[in-house]
Amino acid sequence: MKLDILAFAAHPDDVELACCGTLLKHIAQGKKVGIVDLTRGELGTRGTAELRAKEAQKSSDILGIAYRVNLGMPDGFFENNAENQLKIMAQLRHTQPTIVLANALQDRHPDHAKAAKLVADACFYSGLLKIKTSYNDQEQTPHRPKALYHYIQDTHLVPNFVVDISAEFETKIRAIRAFSSQFYDEMDSSQPETPISSKTFWDFIQARGRDFGRSINVNFAEGFNFSRTVGVSNLFDLE
Repeated sequence: MKLDILAFAAHPDDVELACCGTLLKHIAQGKKVGIVDLTRGELGTRGTAELRAKEAQKSSDILGIAYRVNLGMPDGFFENNAENQLKIMAQLRHTQPTIVLANALQDRHPDHAKAAKLVADACFYSGLLKIKTSYNDQEQTPHRPKALYHYIQDTHLVPNFVVDISAEFETKIRAIRAFSSQFYDEMDSSQPETPISSKTFWDFIQARGRDFGRSINVNFAEGFNFSRTVGVSNLFDLE
């Protein structure tokens, strides 16, 4: 298994909400893309872990991703420790991504920033020869991704760069709607309300995309941050 991009998420639907348009764009370019969900989202007010697993599969089919797994860490209570770093390292060494996408560096939900640091630390340690991991009982070789970028979630952060997803936005919405237990449904008002279950949340998704898109004069975009300097070999690579 060799992936071009591997996106990590604290919860199923984090990737869909924040950066699946970017994944769709690269899949259309022939890149192989995967998602690793750290938890099953079992503490969510709406739905169940089992239902969210089915929704994640439906979303994966819409996106056309090559690989998706759930590491089953405890929602809300996972820690940045050796045990969890090794789980992530095993995924990195198994899929050998060139680029890793991870949760926001700062956000309303505490799991998001916690997951961002956990994945960042694992990306570094995954390149160390003396740390041993295995996958399907086979010892793995070190692998450190070339780049790590953090997608922007609920909290409005100033992006270091944005990706034009105007052509992918409609499919992005379909992938988000696959998680029907979590979001507003005018046909079912019996579920408890949450910060993401109101009709206005769909307005927010569109407004966020338009806000990031406006900065580069396109209809919709997704924003990303990085924690180290990014270099280019040609100024014309910058749009």
